[in-house]
Amino acid sequence: MKIQRIDHVGVIVNDLSAAKEFFLDFGLEMLGEGEVEGEWVERIIGLNDVRETVVMLGMPDGEATLELVKFHTPSDEKGIQQSFANTLGIRHIAFAVEDIESVVAKLKKKGTELFGEVQNYKNAYKLCYVRGPEGIILELAEKIR
Repeated sequence: MKIQRIDHVGVIVNDLSAAKEFFLDFGLEMLGEGEVEGEWVERIIGLNDVRETVVMLGMPDGEATLELVKFHTPSDEKGIQQSFANTLGIRHIAFAVEDIESVVAKLKKKGTELFGEVQNYKNAYKLCYVRGPEGIILELAEKIR
C-alpha cells in the first residue's frame, strides 16, 4: 500500500455562492459545479435523503483541490460554529502565497478578519491566520528568499 497524495479538502458551507466567490477572488480556479444526490452518496457518507451542491476549485498549479459543499438536505441544525486556532479537529487550510502583505490587504478590503499580525518565523516564512467566509480559517505562508 502506498499513499499517493491528498486528493482534496472538503469544506461544508451554508452560503455556497459567497464561499465560491471568496476562493475564486483569492486565486483558485473553477473546476466544476454540480448537484449530488441518491443512494450511492448516502451510502458513502452515512446520511439519508442527501441533496447537495458541490463546487470543485483548483490551485493554479493543479496540485490541490478544494471541494465546497452546500447540503440542502439534511441540514446541520446547529449552524455555523465559530472556532479558534486551538479548537480540536481539522482547523485550517494553509496556502503558500507571494507578497503576503498584499494578499492580506486585499482580503481585509473584502471583510476578512486577520487573527493577529503577519509574523516572521525564523527568517524562513512570513505567516498569518485569517478568517474567511463562514468561519473558515486560512493560514497564509510566504517563503522568505
